[in-house]
Amino acid sequence: MQHLDDSTRTELEAAAFRRLLRHLDEHKEVQNIDLMILADFCRNCLSKWLVAAAEERGETVNYEAAREYVYGMPYGEWKAKYQADATPEQQAAFEARQQQKAAAKQDADS
Repeated sequence: MQHLDDSTRTELEAAAFRRLLRHLDEHKEVQNIDLMILADFCRNCLSKWLVAAAEERGETVNYEAAREYVYGMPYGEWKAKYQADATPEQQAAFEARQQQKAAAKQDADS
């Protein structure tokens, strides 16, 4: 990818991001908690990253507007239609993941 000019690379990155959003939209059965457990990010993280990217460029993007873009509908609607309650197993796996991250951060800070 280094041989590409900045504009082309940015266009390709944007296309890949849009494809990721379509993929997540096509797989609503994949819960945010599962994404957090496995990959340490979720749809809400993508929304926050959009807001942060806008701020870095002097633009303003409202968090709720970013979530609507990522989810393809208002977050409350998506949550009511597609978000299941976390199972005890998911909750335990998420908590274990958070503890691993905290321990790794503590080791890095030592």
